[in-house]
Amino acid sequence: MAAPAAPRPSLLFVTDLAYEARGRRYCDEDIFLTSRLRESFDVALCHPRDAAALLDGFDAVVVRNSGPVLHYQEAYDAFRTRARESGTRVYNSLDGRGDMAGKQYLVDLSRAGFPVIPTVDRAADLGLLPRSAGYVVKPKLGADSVGLRFTGEPELSEDADGTLLVQPRIDFRYEVSFYFVDHDFQYALHAPHPDRRWVLEPYAASSADLDFARRFAEWNSLAHGIQRVDACRTPEGDLLLVELEDLNPYLSLDRVTDEVREAFVTRMSASLRELLA
Repeated sequence: MAAPAAPRPSLLFVTDLAYEARGRRYCDEDIFLTSRLRESFDVALCHPRDAAALLDGFDAVVVRNSGPVLHYQEAYDAFRTRARESGTRVYNSLDGRGDMAGKQYLVDLSRAGFPVIPTVDRAADLGLLPRSAGYVVKPKLGADSVGLRFTGEPELSEDADGTLLVQPRIDFRYEVSFYFVDHDFQYALHAPHPDRRWVLEPYAASSADLDFARRFAEWNSLAHGIQRVDACRTPEGDLLLVELEDLNPYLSLDRVTDEVREAFVTRMSASLRELLA
């Protein structure tokens, strides 16, 4: 008699299917991903507020389109604490240095001379910013433009030191995003119209573009997971980092070809198996 088949690995897939994002259909993307992951894994979905209570029953937890953490910060903190205490494998792994840890990295990278939009988080450093027709002030723990405001002059009270970021408003030609699984580049998309951020088209990245994006993907300490390097192209042709999203980056899989989408799912599945090995 044949030996029984080994049980398949189980995944708790954390998503908020009801979250409404501007210009994006979070639920469609996660419905597609879970339908494909079920070919190799046993998959159950849960809301981010329920993840901490449910994670013990699964081999790994996959955090995907769960919406801005600031909407459920206490539940997310409880999830991270519970996952660390129990040794649960989490995808993305909890060691990222990008948005997963807040936006302090923009200040640190700016100070270190990386090609990022100049960023400060203290009133005493406002003079380090270049002169601009306007400035952006946003929370260090913000997401999806929550709490973002525009000012004519760089301003930040000392009471807000360390909690807010200030950047010059950049005149850019377009935004471009580079998508990685672990540290392997998968595809790039760009928004040719600056006022339509999520109307994306496939982008043929040059070797210089990929060098730029890989510099940040490799700077990040993320052991396993998906990261998106967002950049803007200045009128002079340079790329500047806008964001390093390594918590739950939206993938815009509906904007890529079938071939690229299949390759991404294959690489993601392999990455999950590596995490579980």
